Amino acid sequence: MKKISSLLLSFLLTVCSLISQMTTVGAATEITSPSAIVMEASTGQIIYAKNAEERRSPASITKIMTLLLTFEALSEGKISLTDSVITSDYAAGMGGSQVYLESGEVQTVETLIKCITVASANDASVAMAEYIAGSEGAFVDLMNNKAVSLGMVDTHFEDCCGLTDSDTHYSSAKDVAIMSRELITLYPEIFDYTGIWMEDITHVTSRGESVFTLSSTNKLLKSYPYTTGLKTGSTSRAKFCVSATARKDDMEMIAVVMGCENSADRFTEAAVLLNYGYSVSSLYVDENLYTLDSLEVTGAIERNVEIAYRGAFRYLDTENRDLSKIIKSFELPDTVEAPVQEGQVAGYAVYSLNGQELGRTEIIYSATIKKASLWDFYKYVFSAFCCLR
Repeated sequence: MKKISSLLLSFLLTVCSLISQMTTVGAATEITSPSAIVMEASTGQIIYAKNAEERRSPASITKIMTLLLTFEALSEGKISLTDSVITSDYAAGMGGSQVYLESGEVQTVETLIKCITVASANDASVAMAEYIAGSEGAFVDLMNNKAVSLGMVDTHFEDCCGLTDSDTHYSSAKDVAIMSRELITLYPEIFDYTGIWMEDITHVTSRGESVFTLSSTNKLLKSYPYTTGLKTGSTSRAKFCVSATARKDDMEMIAVVMGCENSADRFTEAAVLLNYGYSVSSLYVDENLYTLDSLEVTGAIERNVEIAYRGAFRYLDTENRDLSKIIKSFELPDTVEAPVQEGQVAGYAVYSLNGQELGRTEIIYSATIKKASLWDFYKYVFSAFCCLR
């Protein structure tokens, strides 16, 4: 009898395990591409992954890093959208996907961004790289440095556009998702460009003016209603790739598919991943906008110090739990002893559900409070006495 009970228990555990695996993978089992991932953008949480750390040729999704560094340069005031960029002989000579810039042709930074995001133009990418860093080689160094700083351990770039057919130019689905997340969360204005389906630019050369129509390479813009971007890529080595971004119900998803056998499949599978991500995910957000009570300070002239949240708290649930039952508590001292430094951590807001901690956000000091000396106290008392007189 005991043996039968043991076998029955083992069977039930196996069934439960299989059900759990089915629930976890769900519709994503339809993915046939060799490498894929879906990530929620605000938290960076991975919802599904398949060989996501496998190093593969990224083709033109390389340009996500080029765009990230471009928008970083814009935010730092190093360049502006209206700057004029002169196309070099080298940039004009790029093959592959291009907008046929001519040597000496002048285009604005904004126009080049459109050429990169909409038409995946290699010539525009190199022109932008040269404008920011002086040469494509110097720009690639910046790309690799940024990859290291983002923890992209399975990435190394040899060019700024993905045209290189080399074993030493590689990335992974996970790393592509990481740099995609960095781009869209820091610079959401990228969507002003990645959402363009068709737009005309004007070539002005020694032969006069001519109109060139940019046509988006991202077919999801027409086939998947929540699409916001981001970048496609294809070469004979990389096959067909896409980093797809979407926004639905105030939730942003990133789906990366690499190594598809044909162009249509990459978009179909990206849509499957995005649908799967939305179907299993619920996002809890506490913006932490209200003012916190100040803390009492000892050892200083000031009696209190203001505190504030470091930022919002976000938690992504993929287990269909009731997020309305999340409890928020505080870990803060009753008093603090000077000195305290503005920006220093004072404590935490802690979020839990059914007794399990989900995460926490820092609470920081809003001001610097110096430790008072005996002379400081003497001056304070003397000043107060003079005021009483």
